[in-house]
Amino acid sequence: MDENLTRLGLIDEEAIVLDEAALQLALPDHPETDLDPYHSLLAEIALRLRAVAPDAASPHACADALSLVLNGEYGFTGDRDTYDDPANADLIRAIDRRRGLPVSLSILYVAAARRLGWSAHVLDLPGHVLVLIGEPAESVMIDPFSDGALVPAGQLVALLSASAGPSASDVVEVPAMPNRAILARLLLNQAVRAEDGGSGRRALDLYRRITAFAPDNAHAWWQRARLELVDQDVAAARQSLAAMLEVTRDPALRVTITDTLEALIAS
Repeated sequence: MDENLTRLGLIDEEAIVLDEAALQLALPDHPETDLDPYHSLLAEIALRLRAVAPDAASPHACADALSLVLNGEYGFTGDRDTYDDPANADLIRAIDRRRGLPVSLSILYVAAARRLGWSAHVLDLPGHVLVLIGEPAESVMIDPFSDGALVPAGQLVALLSASAGPSASDVVEVPAMPNRAILARLLLNQAVRAEDGGSGRRALDLYRRITAFAPDNAHAWWQRARLELVDQDVAAARQSLAAMLEVTRDPALRVTITDTLEALIAS
């Protein structure tokens, strides 16, 4: 496993710099790529933000500056034409193309904001992610996929209602995603597309990357074990399930894992 991924798995959650980590996650697919120009671009974006909003004090001012710089000056936008292109979830390619998925663009927005000391979080929504600028008591939501546009509270309720039904409350609290969960979602997008496209080996490699830097991600361990069984590597699948058992606290899921392990041992 790539040494950079293992190192990422060892550092504190709060110490993860999202865009730099996402570049490291993409690097195994671009082994000859020099990341220095990408790091320079990220630093340049932070400088432009500081230049256009040197005294930004409100969430609205910060959000406006992010949209102006990342979309208006650098052209980052959602890829609506080729949404399922795996390049949209690969930060190296997303930066090259100035196109991406909601999660990859949100990583750029949040990391840029944090470099200036602004409060910024990725919000976990069904099938979509948004960015919260500011603290919950005084904040705004923006959609990096839609060029950093402001998201009214009513639109958020509509998004949640689409998945939860009419029972969704008008009082909405959406949890902020931890850094590792954001990065895992980035690779999960690639893994799902790879398997849908008939490349189970590629999906397996991506799940192995996730478990290297996010060893508490039970979903990735389960998918990894499933694909290892498809690959007829029973020993590896047992190891993955055992690792999943170490991080899983849900009683019903623990029973499922234990039963699966026992069935594999008996087979």
